[in-house]
Amino acid sequence: MDAQQSDSVSLGTKVSYGLGALGKDFACSIIYIFLMYYYTDVAGLSAAFVGTLFLVARGVDAVTDPMMGLVVDNTRSRFGKFRPWIVIGTLVNSFALVAVFSTHMLTGPWLYVYAAVTYILWGVTYTIMDIPYWSMVPALSSSRPQRERLVVWPRIFASIAWMLMGGYGLWAVGILGGDNKGEGFFYLSLAIVVSFVASALITFFMVKEKFSAPATAARFTMADVKNIIMSNDQLKVLIGVVLTFNIAIQLIGGFAIYYYTYAVGREDLYPTFALASGAAEIAGVFVFPWLCRVLPRRIMWLLACAFPVLCSLVLLFTGIFSPESALLAAIAGGVLKFGGGLSNGLSTVMLADVVDYGEYRTGQRSESIIFSVQTMLVKFAGAFSGFFIGVGLSLVGYIPNVVQSEETVLGLRFMMIGTPFILVILSALIYRSWYKLHDQFQEQVIEHITTRKGVPAEA
Repeated sequence: MDAQQSDSVSLGTKVSYGLGALGKDFACSIIYIFLMYYYTDVAGLSAAFVGTLFLVARGVDAVTDPMMGLVVDNTRSRFGKFRPWIVIGTLVNSFALVAVFSTHMLTGPWLYVYAAVTYILWGVTYTIMDIPYWSMVPALSSSRPQRERLVVWPRIFASIAWMLMGGYGLWAVGILGGDNKGEGFFYLSLAIVVSFVASALITFFMVKEKFSAPATAARFTMADVKNIIMSNDQLKVLIGVVLTFNIAIQLIGGFAIYYYTYAVGREDLYPTFALASGAAEIAGVFVFPWLCRVLPRRIMWLLACAFPVLCSLVLLFTGIFSPESALLAAIAGGVLKFGGGLSNGLSTVMLADVVDYGEYRTGQRSESIIFSVQTMLVKFAGAFSGFFIGVGLSLVGYIPNVVQSEETVLGLRFMMIGTPFILVILSALIYRSWYKLHDQFQEQVIEHITTRKGVPAEA
């Protein structure tokens, strides 16, 4: 088998790997879409406390995520170094998910203690599964075109999960719990666990890595982790690019339920916004490999940034001229997440390129330590957006389940439209100024590391 053949990824592997993201993203989308709302409007926690909790929990992740990457990269087993942790992480994170959506069962001071402990536990256990899952990308193929086609599958299934959760999550809560939203969220979390475990098992049995460190390879130390991260200038740039973009996207997604419920007065428009977002995200992921073939890679991120900017302009126009328009709500959600779909595919492939670049710079190849940054970025984006939402709601005088004042409505509109706009522009500027893994330079990186170690081993 020649190098080109060993670099190819079969359709069965792509589908099986993609299905792994379906249950995984059902389990995280309910957290990122509804947890703030569940905590404030169902469990009765203060918005400021919840926002602060989201941010503090990420301080824990800043330590545990790279440590998990270290553990995975040091794992040697007959099942590879990724798949065992995917299953272990799925099982423990399933327990944590159900525990999080049991928060409403407590009252008084213990409500706050329980919420803090279970949410931090959820973040730590999600790391155990998510880092090895995404770390498999560069281990399945060393070809950039193959990676671009491969990441479409998990991103499409992930987008389906987010679309269904955003569009039908509250409906499912009503079906499962009736007037008791707490009970509805609890039973929905149990249903999610079933798909979560099933999808992890599909990935475990059907996806096998091709390129990995041999069993005799030297193991990484914490000093190696520091060196791998700190010496990789392109990883630092990518962190700035992706973090600012994702905070903006999650700010809009997190504020949307408050915006349409209280600023617009049409809670029924939120599912319209969410469904259009999900469908557009799938479309963005789907056309991503084709766009990579017809457009220079250096402009792709800038193109992805253009769509959230357009979303802010649509929301501004809608708020002034037609705030209750379902069509404009759908358009706003669509252009937002079409860009999000492009960014999902791009960020994963760019991280795989950064893995190669790190090996080029240091001679050490570490998929999981590098990809631990992706997991950390997703959670930090959620934390910062949650913090801004929680603090922002408090600052504008938001009170759950009542008609809001004109000042509060104005504040909701600014946080939904203005802040994300600024962050997306910042992401584009960082990318344009400092990211350099394009075209000839990336080819030079691949040629260098291939020459250093010879042609990758056959599958």
